[in-house]
Amino acid sequence: MFSKNLAMILSTTLMYSTPLIFTSLGGIFSENAGVVNIGLEGMMTIGAFAGAAAAVMTGNPWIAFLVAGIAGGIFALLHAIATIKFNADHVVSGIAINFLAPGFALFLCRRLFDGSTMTPPMQLTQKMPRPLNGIFAKGSFMDIVFNTYSTVYIAFALVFVTWFILYKTKLGLRIRAVGEHPKAADTLGINVYKMKYLCVILSGILAGFGGASMSLAIVSTFRPTLISGQGYIALAAVIFGKWKPQGAMLASLLFGASTGLVVFLGNPSVGFSVSENLLSMVPYLITLIVLVLFVGKGNGPAANGQIYEKGER
Repeated sequence: MFSKNLAMILSTTLMYSTPLIFTSLGGIFSENAGVVNIGLEGMMTIGAFAGAAAAVMTGNPWIAFLVAGIAGGIFALLHAIATIKFNADHVVSGIAINFLAPGFALFLCRRLFDGSTMTPPMQLTQKMPRPLNGIFAKGSFMDIVFNTYSTVYIAFALVFVTWFILYKTKLGLRIRAVGEHPKAADTLGINVYKMKYLCVILSGILAGFGGASMSLAIVSTFRPTLISGQGYIALAAVIFGKWKPQGAMLASLLFGASTGLVVFLGNPSVGFSVSENLLSMVPYLITLIVLVLFVGKGNGPAANGQIYEKGER
């Protein structure tokens, strides 16, 4: 019984950590290039809607996953234009995205699905596949933990890819140089604007994937309250992880574990009941505690959030 309960908690942890890992990796790209991206919440929301709508319309979860990334990338481009071209305040622009993207998702949802604010529930074939389905004995510990959606494995693979790009390639070195000292990077011939645009758009694509991993794998539909703070928690994971992909992954696992614990304690088979309202507070409470205890010790990129204008000294 203990091993089965443990397996259920681990499985739920992996599932709920995945959207946070995708989105926090997006935040790492953006902030390492010096652009604060508060708009991750909105980009996740539009990704969740675009993925669900595309899955219902096309019946193909992989096309839906890509559409979600593109949708997130388009809103990230808006954030990039506002902050990089027009020198808008990064936080204000991000907040605007967080209002605009959910509103646009709701508008499109009503237009496409007969006035409904939710997309129709997906069929099993429209959801993301489980690559290890049938490999382990049904109901075994390994089956419960690892027979999960492909988005989980993609997210963990992207952690390694992001780390490799940022710390083992010239592109990563240029991204970090732009985030630390854009004027010095400019004197070395690095196109600062190009690096910033690239990273912000990448952050939107990854946030879109994060939203899609909610709607295409975990809940099988889109509804207006689906994301409800996940983007902000992912941003907290970026800070807690000290702007490094491996750190953000561990933070996402911690926050995902809190959700896994909530799901486990909310199960009637546990044998005791805890107020649903109290349980729903746990992930946000843990996020606040972690930020209070650790955010003061974190040192982000030196030029993060600063407005850059070419030629200024």
